[in-house]
Amino acid sequence: MPPNDVPLGGRYAQVTIEPTKTSIYIGSVSLTMPPFTRRAGIYSADYSAKVFPFFFYNERGHISIGFSDENLRQLLRGETVNFTGHANNLAGAERRIEGRAIPDGTNAGHGKIKVRVRIGKIQLIFNTVYRFTGTD
Repeated sequence: MPPNDVPLGGRYAQVTIEPTKTSIYIGSVSLTMPPFTRRAGIYSADYSAKVFPFFFYNERGHISIGFSDENLRQLLRGETVNFTGHANNLAGAERRIEGRAIPDGTNAGHGKIKVRVRIGKIQLIFNTVYRFTGTD
């Protein structure tokens, strides 16, 4: 089926992003999320960030990433897609999200993802992998 005719529900309604970690000055930040669910062009999920050794900076919250039907079709054609979004921790603080998804070939359904999270003047960069895990 040509990429423009791919049904965008089912398999593509859920994406799993593997846990990831990045270094900070004398420590690290680990980020874990359950599978993201797509509704109305937005992938969203809860998240948990653990800061080592500064556990008092640990946080949980919700993340949303805009990903239109055309963005999804581009990805399925094997094209790199840039995206934006935001996260809010449970205390209500907002974090700006920017990223790039790089597919592993046309219609592969998986690939690499780079996510930048801005927290004030600090920018955290996470590199990990994604795969579509919805059911057909």
